[in-house]
Amino acid sequence: MMSYFTLATRIIIAGLFLFLPLKSFSEDNQMKELQRLVEVAANKSRQSNQMQFPTESKALTDKRPAKKRRAPSAGMPVYKPPRRGAPVGRVAGGTRGIFDEYPSLLCVITPDHTALTIQDQPELFWFIKDLTPFPIELTIIETQAISPLLETRIAPPAQPGIQSIRLSDMGIHLKKDIEYQWFIAIVPDPKRRSKDVLAWGAVRYMEISDALKTKLQQFDKVTAIDIYASAGIWYDAFSELSESIKTSENDTDLKIIRNALLEQIGLLDITKYEKISSN
Repeated sequence: MMSYFTLATRIIIAGLFLFLPLKSFSEDNQMKELQRLVEVAANKSRQSNQMQFPTESKALTDKRPAKKRRAPSAGMPVYKPPRRGAPVGRVAGGTRGIFDEYPSLLCVITPDHTALTIQDQPELFWFIKDLTPFPIELTIIETQAISPLLETRIAPPAQPGIQSIRLSDMGIHLKKDIEYQWFIAIVPDPKRRSKDVLAWGAVRYMEISDALKTKLQQFDKVTAIDIYASAGIWYDAFSELSESIKTSENDTDLKIIRNALLEQIGLLDITKYEKISSN
């Protein structure tokens, strides 16, 4: 089946050709013009594709300029992204009125592309700056599926900051080599879903080589964080790190590592919040 991107691109290109001046082009000019049209069509298709959401919500992805990524400090784990997929809307978007009345930062903790896991039941992380009285929903969608894999309300956080969701607690398994989108939504008015405040990320479950499995078994959890990050396996790197922080809450070095990883993927607002709240 032709992908949405390919179909949209061809339609736009066809439409553009209808409006080309009816004059003779040299072969070289024809090629240049075709390349220009492809670029225009691709940009239009990407913009349209980024606005597709699975529910009735009309919430938009964040329109602010992307946060600048910081180079990792010496000795810190370095996240090396896999081949980049479609961009995701990590920081919440919503109607202006909702943000004026409830200025909370909602964010999923993922890179701005489809990130990897080697677990079929990974742990998902998100962040909320302030507590909210409104319901919070989790939705997981398999790419090109008609119905969501999961739509459920989740317990409101007891305190602001970094939150986690274990798919094992919900009996959800991901299929290998399939991309999934997951959404966190604050729902101020269940009857008017256009007011939702929404953030989303993408995840793909993959198997790793026997060599990498052996390497992971040879080292402790802290070293495993570096191995996962270097292999582009974001979800497992952050999960291992978070578990280590839970068991060693007074270990400030682990929190420094976490902030370093968050800075590498551009989530500087979270690191600022964490530094302020820890003082």
